[in-house]
Amino acid sequence: MSFWRKKRVFALLLLTFVIFLFLSSTYVGRMLYPIHYEQEIRQNAAKYDLDPFLVAAVIRVESNYLTETESKKGAYGMMQLMPDTANWIIDKARFSEEFKTSLNDPAVSIELGSWYLNWLFKQFDGNRIAVLAGYNAGHGKVSRWLQENAWDGTLQNADRIPYGETRHYIQRVMYYYNKYVKLYGEE
Repeated sequence: MSFWRKKRVFALLLLTFVIFLFLSSTYVGRMLYPIHYEQEIRQNAAKYDLDPFLVAAVIRVESNYLTETESKKGAYGMMQLMPDTANWIIDKARFSEEFKTSLNDPAVSIELGSWYLNWLFKQFDGNRIAVLAGYNAGHGKVSRWLQENAWDGTLQNADRIPYGETRHYIQRVMYYYNKYVKLYGEE
């Protein structure tokens, strides 16, 4: 191929890409921010009175939809539940004992994580930001921060959260939540 022909082919490919990017930004956005296990997420979000985009955003931040993942701290599954928390959920909600050995199963992880999010919403009177903090740091710690006025439970004052990891976690979940609402909200 001649030099000028290569340049024309490259220019044509670049122009096609730019047109594609601008004409189908939702399509490209959905490619960049996919939601996997949509059926399980929607089913459990409905069952536990949750916003499915919030559940999807938590999963995205926790595991990026990887099913067999384990954190450095020992959390399992797509929703990254600690074994003690998962066992507490299973006992409290009276789930099957088989769930204890199935934390890497996406359906089990999404159900347990959704139940826990619902429980946190009840504990924190529907405060989404406190719920996310509780999911990350533990509900006991967040309750203490709120009671001792270390933090007021708002996103605007998230910089007052004592744990940097939790501050960053809330920001990331809300970022993905907003992306999902923008890209998938009209469905």
